[in-house]
Amino acid sequence: MTDQERRAQLAAALAEVNGRIGRACAAAGRPADEVTLVAVTKTYPASDVILLAGLGVTDVGENRDQDAAPKAEEARAAGATPRWHFIGQLQRNKVRSVVRYADVVESVDSVRLAEALARAAADRPEPLDVLVQVSIDGAAGRGGAAGDELWRVSDSVADANALRLGGVMAVAPMDWDPDRAFSALHALSERLVKTHSGATVISAGMSGDLEAAVRHGATHVRIGTSLLGMRNPLR
Repeated sequence: MTDQERRAQLAAALAEVNGRIGRACAAAGRPADEVTLVAVTKTYPASDVILLAGLGVTDVGENRDQDAAPKAEEARAAGATPRWHFIGQLQRNKVRSVVRYADVVESVDSVRLAEALARAAADRPEPLDVLVQVSIDGAAGRGGAAGDELWRVSDSVADANALRLGGVMAVAPMDWDPDRAFSALHALSERLVKTHSGATVISAGMSGDLEAAVRHGATHVRIGTSLLGMRNPLR
C-alpha cells in the first residue's frame, strides 16, 4: 500500500470515528470538543503516526516502551509532535526511558511506581501528566488501583513536584456491562475531584464501547482497531 492509499484509508476511518464521538456527545448532551481522541498506534509503524498527525490527530497512545521510544523519535524527526500517552503496564525499570518522550502516563497504579516516575521526571522542564489507573472490579493481575490504594496513589502523584495529577483511566472489565463499568469510574472521578480539583480527566472507552464511555463523562477515548484496522500479533 502506498502512503497516499494509507492516508486515504486512515482519513476515512478517522472521519467515521470522529462521527461516532460526535454522535455520542450529542446523545449525552455534551459538546464534541469535550472528548479527545487518543489514537492507539501500538504495533503500527511511525509512518501511521505521521499520517495521523497530518490529518489532525493530536494525541497517540502506546503500551510498550521498546516500541514507543523509537517510534516517537522517528515521528519527531519527521516533524510530527503529537502528545504521547503511555497506556500500558509500566515497569519501574522503564520509567527513565518513558519520561523522555511521554507527555502523559495513564497507567500509574502504585505508590512505588508514582515515586519512581517522580524521580525520573525531576529534570523535565514541565511536570509529567499522570492518570491513575483504576481497577473497576478489583481483580488482581490486570493492573489498576482499587479501594484505599486508589487514593494513596492519587495523593502520591499530587504531592510530587515533577508530576501533575490529571485524573483517572480504566478499561471496562470484559464481564461487565460497559455502562455499569463507566458509571462506577465516573463516581470515583467525582470523588477524586473533591480533593484534587484539577484531576478532571477520565480516560475510558475503546473501539467497542466508546459510546458508553462518553455517556458517563469520558474526556479521552483510546481508539485503535476502528481507526487503524485489525492489529498484527505482538512480536
